[in-house]
Amino acid sequence: MNGKKPNLAFTSVVTAISASLCCITPLLAIISGTSGAASTFSWMEPLRPYLIATTLIVLAFAWYVELKPRKVMADDCGCEVKKPGFFRSTKFLGIITVFALVMLAFPYYSEVFYPDTELTELDSNAIISTVEFKIDGMTCQGCEEHINHAVSELAGISTLETSYSDSSTVISFNTRETSISDIEKAINSTGYSINHRTTQANQHGGQN
Repeated sequence: MNGKKPNLAFTSVVTAISASLCCITPLLAIISGTSGAASTFSWMEPLRPYLIATTLIVLAFAWYVELKPRKVMADDCGCEVKKPGFFRSTKFLGIITVFALVMLAFPYYSEVFYPDTELTELDSNAIISTVEFKIDGMTCQGCEEHINHAVSELAGISTLETSYSDSSTVISFNTRETSISDIEKAINSTGYSINHRTTQANQHGGQN
């Protein structure tokens, strides 16, 4: 076989990794303690569907090339041509396919690698406010955890519920310790965009 299959395999790996960079990068940044770089590839989030489609098309074509019937050729001396090496084998293409699919699915299981979210226990003097943000750009559970981690780093956060399917996060916090502006800055640091905000009336109490 010519060099087509290795090139197709390489292309599928690159596109699969690219499709997951929006979730891989913030996780690596958080684990390494460099959370300032967490939003580096968030701009790639809208491109994920196209990168996923490209990966699947390339893999499908690579398997078509591999499995289609082909004639057994002989060289000039009449000897049968040697079998292709490992990097042109079906086994190698199978490994590449599994790796690419695991990478494509990474955003949907990446939340298991995030540190546990630690929230503040409020005292009786706390003034609690609840705010809901509508957020553009979230497409998976990894996006939820990215936002949750950024907001939970603030003082006075009591409850935190983020949903990528609803494109929203609902946050209760102690206004004596944290402001809405602080929360907005934390969300913006992740690279996602706030498009709407709804604030409830303040209340006193120390219940989570």
